[in-house]
Amino acid sequence: MLADAGICHDVDPARIDEDRVKRDSSDPRAIATELAKAKALAVSGERPGRWVVGSDSVVSVGGIRFGKPRSRDEAAEHLRRFSGQSMELTSAVALAIDSRIDWSHCDRAVLQVRELSEQFIAAYLDQDWPAVGQCVGVFRMEGPGVQLFDRVEGSHFTVLGMPLLPLLGALRERGLIAR
Repeated sequence: MLADAGICHDVDPARIDEDRVKRDSSDPRAIATELAKAKALAVSGERPGRWVVGSDSVVSVGGIRFGKPRSRDEAAEHLRRFSGQSMELTSAVALAIDSRIDWSHCDRAVLQVRELSEQFIAAYLDQDWPAVGQCVGVFRMEGPGVQLFDRVEGSHFTVLGMPLLPLLGALRERGLIAR
């Protein structure tokens, strides 16, 4: 998303204990925000004087949180559980510099999953596995995953995994991109 928005950046994976953060709270907003902050802080500590963006997303359906599927079979099970349900997708982003959080933002989108047949689930996973195995919610909205939904309420960028427009505003406020 950042590259598509014309923002020059490097990508450094953050090494954090995501499971610890997820155990400490049941609130999707708190989890997504804490994960985004933890990722930004982890990389910021390795890059003094550099601005660092961290982001993360949490998916819940019927009050149950879902992570990335560990296998194709688990992905199919997730899709069966999502079928005909409202999926809440909470995405957060944080900015850090010199090992301190300077700014963060959290947003939520609601996606109505249509009724999914076994035939559709199998064909969908044939087409987009293993790529969707890296995605919470087992979909990539910019690919065949858009076919899972009847309706989407919320920011397109939040659905893609990061509240981009608020981040761009924060970058402008800090003079990091042109106003």
